[in-house]
Amino acid sequence: MNETSNKRAVIVGVFVFLGLVFLLAGVLMIGNLHETFKKKIDVFATFDDVSGLQNGNNIWFSGVKVGTVNKLRFNGKSQVEVTMKLETKVLQYIRKDAKVKISTDGLIGNKILVIYGGTTAFGEVEEGDALAVEKTFTSEDMINMLQKNNENILAITTDFKDVSKNFKDISANISSGKGSLGKLLNDNSLYNNMNATSASLQSASVKAKEITATLATYTAQLNNKGSLANKLVNDTTVFNSMQASMFQLQRIADTASVFVNNLKEAGKNPNSPVGVLLQDEATGEHIKGMIKNLESSSEKLDENLQALQHNFLLRRYFKKKAKAEEKANMQKMPQ
Repeated sequence: MNETSNKRAVIVGVFVFLGLVFLLAGVLMIGNLHETFKKKIDVFATFDDVSGLQNGNNIWFSGVKVGTVNKLRFNGKSQVEVTMKLETKVLQYIRKDAKVKISTDGLIGNKILVIYGGTTAFGEVEEGDALAVEKTFTSEDMINMLQKNNENILAITTDFKDVSKNFKDISANISSGKGSLGKLLNDNSLYNNMNATSASLQSASVKAKEITATLATYTAQLNNKGSLANKLVNDTTVFNSMQASMFQLQRIADTASVFVNNLKEAGKNPNSPVGVLLQDEATGEHIKGMIKNLESSSEKLDENLQALQHNFLLRRYFKKKAKAEEKANMQKMPQ
């Protein structure tokens, strides 16, 4: 009887022990209490706003959980210092210049800390180090930003309404022929004037092309050696000769100008010969009579010469003279 009771007590004790072992294992697995036995160090970060971060929230690095939030306490007037427990096995990957930011586990999950960045130029993070913090947008910041965006959109919409109204007024003015653009679109005379102006500009453009072609031809002739234009441009002798000729012409013109001025002055003086010729009518009539007498004397002299040529005493002389002139002309003719 006693042996049977002892066996039952032992069996019950074994089952109770096994149950306690399974219960303890389940508690450790469910509560992640096994993390308590891992070696960790304390690292700090100071935030202006932790956005609901709590003790026990997870810390991630490159998508891997590397620790938990251990403590939150106020530092200064409004900042919050967060103590992070990091596993020692991942310290070789986290550098002193790494940064920390607050994020969420999924869209509406718990708050978490994310460690990122860091370069090999800095050493591994150590006990008591403080990591830099990146400011993140909170839901309140996003709401405020959305509110500002809505206000801006409302202002833009109001401006568009005003612009649309202005466009409507402008369109009405154009349709009714008001303003420069309305007159341009509705006034046929203005349109015809613009067409005429365009045709004139086109004609001027054609003439400008012709002038350009002429200038190009003249320029090409300047480059032809031996041409007058080339000599005028390049031959200094011709240029000096032309310059001397122009100087002589200028002197002649100056002399002629002085002569004409002297004639004018002499013509104004009635006592000078020129003045007498120009102003004294009696002298003019006397000179005209002298000219007529000279003309009549010349005619009579011609008649006397003709009569002498037919005189038998001088006829032989004139014949010999005519033969000598004819012989001389024959000798001058080319053989």
